[in-house]
Amino acid sequence: MEQQEQKHQRRVRYKGTHPRTFQEKYKEHQPEKYADTIEKVIRKGGTPAGMHISICVREILDFLQIQPGQKGLDATLGYGGHTSKMLECLKGEGHLYALDVDPIEIQKTKKRLEDMGYGPQILTIRQLNFADVEQLLPESGTFDFALADLGVSSMQIDNPERGFTYKFEGPLDLRLNPEKGISAAERLKHISQPELEGMLLENSDEPYAAEISRTITSMIRKGHPIETTTQLRDAIEKALVRVPEKGRKEAVKKSCARTFQALRIDVNNEFEVLEAFLEKLPQVMQSGGRIAILTFHSGEDRLVKKSFQRLYREGIYREIAKDVIRPSAEECIRNSRARSTKMRWAIKA
Repeated sequence: MEQQEQKHQRRVRYKGTHPRTFQEKYKEHQPEKYADTIEKVIRKGGTPAGMHISICVREILDFLQIQPGQKGLDATLGYGGHTSKMLECLKGEGHLYALDVDPIEIQKTKKRLEDMGYGPQILTIRQLNFADVEQLLPESGTFDFALADLGVSSMQIDNPERGFTYKFEGPLDLRLNPEKGISAAERLKHISQPELEGMLLENSDEPYAAEISRTITSMIRKGHPIETTTQLRDAIEKALVRVPEKGRKEAVKKSCARTFQALRIDVNNEFEVLEAFLEKLPQVMQSGGRIAILTFHSGEDRLVKKSFQRLYREGIYREIAKDVIRPSAEECIRNSRARSTKMRWAIKA
C-alpha cells in the first residue's frame, strides 16, 4: 500500500517585507536552519523569536569551576542555554539535573538538548518547582554545584499567547505553568484597590501604584473587566493621563513593564517560592558545593542577599559574594535583557 503523500504546509504569510509578529517570524523559530538570520538578530541586540540568550555564562562557569564526574543542578532549565554549557564542562562524565515548571517549554528544551547528544545518561529533566528541590534527593543525592536563573525566559515573554508582554495583544495570563493556579485576569477581577496598590509597591516599586490601582479597580467595578494584555496597557495609560505630556510615553512604558512584573510575581507566588528554595538549598548541596543565582529585580536580589548573609553568619555557608557580579558592557550591548542582571554566589561549609 502506497504511503499517503504528506500535505505541503505553506509558511505563514505577512504584510510588507519583514515579519512583525511572533508567529510570522518563521526563520527565527528554526535556528538550526537559519543560523545567519539568528546571528543577524543577535548582532543587532535583539533576541530571536522563540529563543533565549543565556546571560553571564562566562561568569557563572568561572565561579562554579565544574569538573568532569561532578553532579550538578540547574534549578531553572528554561531554553537550556546554561544547561548545555554546564554539560560541556562535564565532558560526558557525571550528571546534571534540571528543573522547570513550564510544561510547554520543558518538552521543547528536552528535545533540543537530546538532539545535541545530551540524553538520560548525563541529563535528567524534571517538571518540578524549585521550591520542592528536596524531592530530588532520593534519586540524585547532594550536588557539587547549582545554578538558578530567576529571569523569565525570552521565549515566554515574546509569545503573545502567554500574556507576559504589554507590547502585543494576548490573554492576560502571566502564569509560568498555565495548568495551575489562576491567571492575572482572574486575579484582577476580585482584587481590592489597597491590595493592588500594595502589590505594585512591593513587587515592582511602582511610583504610580495609587493611580494605576484606582483606575483598574474602578474599571472592573463598573463592568469593564481587564482580560487582555492591551486592555491592561490601556488602563495604565488612562491612569497616567495627568503625567506631563513630554514624559508620559516613557512613563507609561515603564509603568507597564513594572505592572506586568508585579502581577507575574503575584500569580506565580515568586517571592514565596524563592524563599522556600533558598531555605532548602543547603540541604541539597555537598560540603564545598558552589551555588550561583541570577536575579533581575531588586525584590529578588534582596531575598537572595539576606538569605546568603544569614546562612553565612550561621556557619552554613563558608563564603558568600561580597558584591554582586554584573554582565560585561559588551554583553549588555549584545543582549539588552542582560542590563538588570545581578549574580550572587555562595559556597557551602
